[in-house]
Amino acid sequence: YESMIQEGTELSKLHPRIVVKIPMIQDGIRAIRYFSERQIKTNCTLVFSSGQALLAAKAGATYVSPFVGRLDDVSTNGMDLIRDIRLIYNNFHFKTQILAASIRHPMHIIDCAKNGADVATCPLSAILALLNHPLTDKGLAQFIADAKKM
Repeated sequence: YESMIQEGTELSKLHPRIVVKIPMIQDGIRAIRYFSERQIKTNCTLVFSSGQALLAAKAGATYVSPFVGRLDDVSTNGMDLIRDIRLIYNNFHFKTQILAASIRHPMHIIDCAKNGADVATCPLSAILALLNHPLTDKGLAQFIADAKKM
């Protein structure tokens, strides 16, 4: 706990937009409360259940990071967690934002948006894949072919 407080306090002095990353453990919840009382932003990371997300929000976390891809890896639907957290946060009017993590592919991004995640941290490959669609490629090829006929 003390090392989290010391390191987080030092980090927060660098710039007011710094967000201190805190793990979802008992001492982490204590640290989130400490930082929240001092208006220092926090991201509670390694969240894998709605109960953990509830505790993080009650402690005053600025962000909570559910790891959707890692849940999918163990045969649990990560999007169900995003949906459940959103429902809980809406019910209690928590200001904690959902920062979806462990995004693996473009459908994770779409599903996070549909299920109420506020933010997603994504690999570039997943973001670029959102640009691609076979009908766009086909339509573009047709436009080019039509233009050559003119």
